[in-house]
Amino acid sequence: MPKSNLSATNARSTVLFSVGVKRFTRLCVLIVEKAVPDPFVIAILLTLLTALLAFLFAPAASAPQVVTSWYDGVFKISSFAFLVALTLVTGHALSTSRPIARLLKYFASLPKTAAGAMTLTFFVSMAAGLLNWAVGLVVAGLFAREVAKRVHVDFAWLVAASYAGWSFYVCGISSSIALVSATSGSPMNIIESVTGKVLPMSEFLTSPLNFVPLLLLAILLPMILRMMMPTPDQTVAADPQRLIEEDTVVPETRPDTLAGRLDHGFWISMILIAAGVGYIGVKLAEGAFKMDLNMLVLVFLLSGMALHRTPKAYLRAIENAARIAGPILLQFPLYGGIMGIMSATGLADVISKWFITFSTTETLPFWSYASSVLISLFVPSAGGHWIVQAPFVVPAAEHLGVHQSAVAIAVALGEGAANMIQPMWVIPLLAIARVGMGRVMGFTVVIFLAMFAVSGTCMLLLSL
Repeated sequence: MPKSNLSATNARSTVLFSVGVKRFTRLCVLIVEKAVPDPFVIAILLTLLTALLAFLFAPAASAPQVVTSWYDGVFKISSFAFLVALTLVTGHALSTSRPIARLLKYFASLPKTAAGAMTLTFFVSMAAGLLNWAVGLVVAGLFAREVAKRVHVDFAWLVAASYAGWSFYVCGISSSIALVSATSGSPMNIIESVTGKVLPMSEFLTSPLNFVPLLLLAILLPMILRMMMPTPDQTVAADPQRLIEEDTVVPETRPDTLAGRLDHGFWISMILIAAGVGYIGVKLAEGAFKMDLNMLVLVFLLSGMALHRTPKAYLRAIENAARIAGPILLQFPLYGGIMGIMSATGLADVISKWFITFSTTETLPFWSYASSVLISLFVPSAGGHWIVQAPFVVPAAEHLGVHQSAVAIAVALGEGAANMIQPMWVIPLLAIARVGMGRVMGFTVVIFLAMFAVSGTCMLLLSL
C-alpha cells in the first residue's frame, strides 16, 4: 500500500477511535449524572450491600455479628477520619498561603488552550500526589480552579484530569502500604508478621511493577483525556461564582489594642512553631523520627503558620478550609463500618480467597490487583484495605515464592485505579474545586478502564 494511502487510513482510524471514545464518554457522563446519587447515599447503599453479601457468603455472619461489627468499625475509624480531615484542612490552609498561591497562579497562567490546561493540570497533580497524597489532593483542586479562571474549559473534564493525576500517589513516597510495610513492629505490617522481614521502601519504589505502569499511564492518560475533551457546544465551564477566591486572606486593619497586637503578632505564631520544630529536632536526634499521619499534620500546621505569619491570618485560612472536612467526617465512619463487617464476618476472606484459588506464581500479582480493585470499592482507605487483603495475599505470595513487593504494589495500584470509580476520595477534591460529582465521574469511568487495562497487563507481563 502506498505511504499516502497508509497515512490516510491511519488518520481515519485515529479520528474514528477518538469519536468512539467521545461517544462512550458522553454515555458514561449521562449515566453517572442520571443514576449516581450523592456520595453519602452511596456509602449507605454500600453498607447495605456489604451486609447482604455477608449474610449470603460469610461464615460468621449473623444479625448481631453484623450490627456489632458495623458499630465497632464506625467508631474504630473515627480517630483516623479526624486525622485525615485535619490533614486536608491544614494542607489546604498551607496551599492557600500567599507564597504557595502565587506559585500555583504562575503555573496556571502558562497554558493557553484547553488541551494544554488539561495536560498541565494532570502532571501538576501527579507530581504533588507522588510527593504526598494530602498535599496532592489539595493542590489538584486548587490548581484546577486557578486554571479554569484563565482558560475556557469544561471544568468537570479538567477536575477529572487532576483527580487522575493525583491517584498515582499510590506509587509515591507517601503510599500507606509502602510506609507500613517498611515500618518494623507496626501492627499493620503483615509482611513482617508472616515472613519476619520488612519490605524496604526502595524495593517498592524501584520495582518495575511500580514505575512501568506509572510511566505508561503518564503517557497514555493525557492522550485519552484529550480524546474525551468535550466539543465547544458540549463544554460546561466553571461557574464564575464558584471560583471566587474565598481563600485569599484579605488584610485587616490591626486594632491598636493589646488584643489586636496579640492576634496579629508573628511572635505569637513563633511560640508554637518553635515548640513544633523543637519536637522534630528531638526525634531526629533520637533517631526516632518518622513521617506518619500525626507528623504530617504537625508539619502542615507549622508550615502554614509560618507562611500565613499571624495567628489571625492562619485562623481565617483554617476557617475557609474547614468546609472540606464535613463530608469526610460524615462518610469515613460509614466506610469504617463496611470495613468492620467485612473483617469480622470473614467476607473479605471469602472474596480474596476466591481470587487466589486459581492463582499461580505468574498470575498472583494480577489477581491481587484485580481483587484489590474489588475490595477498594468497599474499603477505600489504603490502610484499612491493606489490613483486609494482606492476610491472604501475603501468605499466598510466601507459599508460591512471589516477591512480597509484587503483591504490595499490586494492591496499591488496584487502589489507585479503583479511586476512579469509588467516590470517597473525590469528595474532598470536589469540595475544594467546588464542582458536582456527576460529570466528573462520567469521565473517570473511562480513565478507570484504561488504568485497569494497563496496570493489569503489566502485572501479568512483568511477572513472567
